[in-house]
Amino acid sequence: MAAACAGSVELGFAEEAPAWRLRSEQFPSKVGGRPAWLSAAGLPGPAELSCALCGRPLAFLLQLYAPLPGRADAFHRGLFLFCCRAPPCCAGLRVFRNQLPRKNDFYSYEPPSEEPPAATGDPVCLQLKSGARLCRVCGCLGPKTCSRCHRAHYCSKEHQTLDWRSGHKQACTQADNLDNTVPDHNFLFPEFEIVIETEDEITPEVVEKEEESEIIGSMGEAPEEELDSMAKHESREDKVFQKFKTKVALEPEQILRYGRGTAPIWISAENIPQEEDVPDCPCGAKRIFEFQLLTPERSRQCVCKATSCLCWQFLLDHLTSTIPFCTDKSVMPQLLNYLKADRLGRSVDWGVLAVFTCAESCRLGTGYAEEFVWKQDITDTP
Repeated sequence: MAAACAGSVELGFAEEAPAWRLRSEQFPSKVGGRPAWLSAAGLPGPAELSCALCGRPLAFLLQLYAPLPGRADAFHRGLFLFCCRAPPCCAGLRVFRNQLPRKNDFYSYEPPSEEPPAATGDPVCLQLKSGARLCRVCGCLGPKTCSRCHRAHYCSKEHQTLDWRSGHKQACTQADNLDNTVPDHNFLFPEFEIVIETEDEITPEVVEKEEESEIIGSMGEAPEEELDSMAKHESREDKVFQKFKTKVALEPEQILRYGRGTAPIWISAENIPQEEDVPDCPCGAKRIFEFQLLTPERSRQCVCKATSCLCWQFLLDHLTSTIPFCTDKSVMPQLLNYLKADRLGRSVDWGVLAVFTCAESCRLGTGYAEEFVWKQDITDTP
């Protein structure tokens, strides 16, 4: 659950989990796979889930279960993030919010069981309780159907073609239950549960002492003129990046930071949004920061800008790409490792994705409202 106390920050870590824990009725926070939709009605359609730049269907990246304590209409609340993973674009991003009261048409009033259900061999669920049918490839709303069997549903012609080539051409007139024969279309990201932990508080004095020790230890007997030169070149970019590095170093495996109403940490002093850059919600309320994703952008430059790190080694243990990554564990979070994003060629890249949502979390009925996401890349500025 990603509902943090006011002013606190919670960290998200990706962990493997059994499939039943990632279903809608368990209210999961998760990366990859198909979306575990909260409300079964009012889903965003193909037009909303297509890349604004290349027009191709967006891939589900991540969802967070983020209820608001004290809000009866947001007893259940989820945020759903989608991205373009179609090369050479890989740039579109969209995020949606959905919320429900405790008493609703889709879930029990009581909390879900912590015990695994009896093994029933249930197929992939491609029909929601509302009757909405989902795309066999991506799990989003599927208004299109196969003209031959009229049972397979798709969000787009592109995904219908992909499924046809992946075996539906042979199976559509034979299978009694198409949901039992959904192949791996190589479109979805690998699926993991997001486990939430509260960030341990560390006093600024401790951080400053640790940073000072690192500097002294790395410099040794540096000449006085060299120290003066380094001091003169200290910049806002250095300070911003150092803060990012220090925060990430406390929990190097974090992929996500949640803190509604807090401030995000930025990886660069460039391209930080100002208040006017974040549009207000259509209801008229301001949007506030809610959570951010952390992952390294691919770069041919040493992103930690230090000659002593391992940035020039290849990250061959997780990725097939031959592009150098920073492997300094105190700098680089691990989300790309989990996503295995390089398997389709050029793929998703960012330094920080920051999601801003309606400060009032305005009432939606059973629909999904689009919120705002800001993408910050790693700059090449020394």
